[in-house]
Amino acid sequence: MSSTAVFSAILTLLAGIGIFLIACQMMSSNLEAVSSRRLKNLFAKASKSKLLGVGIGTVGTAAIQSSGATTVMVIGFVNAGIISLVQAATIIYGANIGTTVTAQIVALGMFGGGSGLSTTIIFSAFAGVGAFMSLFSKEAVWKSVGGILTGFGMLFVGLSMMSGSMSDFAALDGVKTFLASIRSSILLVLIGAVFTAIIQSSSVMTSIAITMVVAGLVRLDQGIYLTMGSNIGSCVVALIAGLSSSKNAKRTALIHLIFNCSGVVIFMIIGWLLVLLSGGNLSFGSLFETMFPGAPQTQLAMFHTIFNVLTVVIILPLTGLLVNMVCKIVKDSDKDAEEENGLKLYFIDKHMLKTPPVAVEQTKAEIVNMADIAMANFNRSLDIITTMDYSNVAVFRKNEEELDFLNHALTDFVVKLSKCKGLSDSDSTYLTTTFRTVRDLERIGDYAENIIEYTDHLQSTNEHFSDMALKEIDYMRQLVNRMYRNVIAAYRDGDAFSLGKAYKIEEDIDEFTKQMEENHIRRLAEGLCTSTVGAQYLQLSTNVERVADHLLNVGKTIKLLKGDENRKVR
Repeated sequence: MSSTAVFSAILTLLAGIGIFLIACQMMSSNLEAVSSRRLKNLFAKASKSKLLGVGIGTVGTAAIQSSGATTVMVIGFVNAGIISLVQAATIIYGANIGTTVTAQIVALGMFGGGSGLSTTIIFSAFAGVGAFMSLFSKEAVWKSVGGILTGFGMLFVGLSMMSGSMSDFAALDGVKTFLASIRSSILLVLIGAVFTAIIQSSSVMTSIAITMVVAGLVRLDQGIYLTMGSNIGSCVVALIAGLSSSKNAKRTALIHLIFNCSGVVIFMIIGWLLVLLSGGNLSFGSLFETMFPGAPQTQLAMFHTIFNVLTVVIILPLTGLLVNMVCKIVKDSDKDAEEENGLKLYFIDKHMLKTPPVAVEQTKAEIVNMADIAMANFNRSLDIITTMDYSNVAVFRKNEEELDFLNHALTDFVVKLSKCKGLSDSDSTYLTTTFRTVRDLERIGDYAENIIEYTDHLQSTNEHFSDMALKEIDYMRQLVNRMYRNVIAAYRDGDAFSLGKAYKIEEDIDEFTKQMEENHIRRLAEGLCTSTVGAQYLQLSTNVERVADHLLNVGKTIKLLKGDENRKVR
């Protein structure tokens, strides 16, 4: 073969790898967009049992076709304190099983050929079908489905190019001789790990190994050890994600590395024992050739699956010991305890930016959490002014500081999230509404602060509200809290019926605010309260009404998402 042909084969291999990587990314991003809420709900159930955690990791990774994305997502959830280290470990175990689905798909796509119609050509045609769907569909869901099909088809286009280049290399005696000379299983594992770390995709490394085995460039045993090395190399993404995160995130990345390395070490020992005890007659390669005769692609793909499943079976009972070990390696410090008790985001983490659709769902959860804090402070301020008891002021101040932090931190996160690729039109529209929502919630905290100031004025003059005024304030509080429950139901679930109930309650609040003013004037005329107390009372009623207005703004987000006209709110 001429040097030009060799150069052409190298370029074809690079092109195939590039198309394969883009296809994986396209499938992953579109699958995330379609299944983001389901994925979030899946992870929320991981606490029920270790086996369930493994199942969730397997299904989640098989769904989005990226163990790296799953692992980074898990690190984000651990960093945000949503799941524990044990839960994270079991999901990571499952992710290793889920990622073997790609190898099985690749193996399936390599059947046929010759004079017949190969599965590669059939599956490649999905790229065209998906492209037409993405171009001509108006619904975001169907565009995402089109993107999934396009990615799936491109996967086999890339595979075909890689397979073709391997066939070219197989015609070179020098290349075959060189590869045949690499007999060290440790060296093969290292080559697989390094190459995977460079391209950051174990799926690509495994697929290349399959095409090399099918083309006869390497023996099955060599392909097996290259695949085992890809499991170690796949940890690089998690390690990078964990380096700049919390202690628990670092521990999660370390769990991933130890788990994958343990599996490789266990199977390398088993492989050496097979060769030693059989006098060189048995190896992983010979076993799988016997189990799946005449199908080298299936032989390697099945080893990949069995290797990961058995590793999980071996390590799963030792999860507690593994978690304890990484906690001793990455120790806590007094500084970490202070940071743990400090200001933080509860449901989102920067690593979730790797999976934008899931990050959108978690952003909504963070905003609902901010709303709960704001309303807790609002109720606390009413408790203080009606009882003149300042014992909870320190808690109030801490929550107000937290609201200010969440205001800025959420805004910064949403700005970054809005720039991410892979967001659906509805997700992008939702993110534009969050800036107003966060500002509305922060304003509720400000009105609560105003109420505390009114309490200070009353205390300075040694005065308080009359019993009738206290009853009116309590009734107004009940209205606002009832409205809040409906607003949150509308915001969280897109419940238009709850939003309608919130509108009705807001009208009741407006009417009762006028009634409060009239009652105050009557009490003032009857000498039942002073002008100083009355001034604080009127300001309080106005502030409570404005809290209701800002709450309604939050609920009206769902009208914006449906394209309705947003009614102006004071």
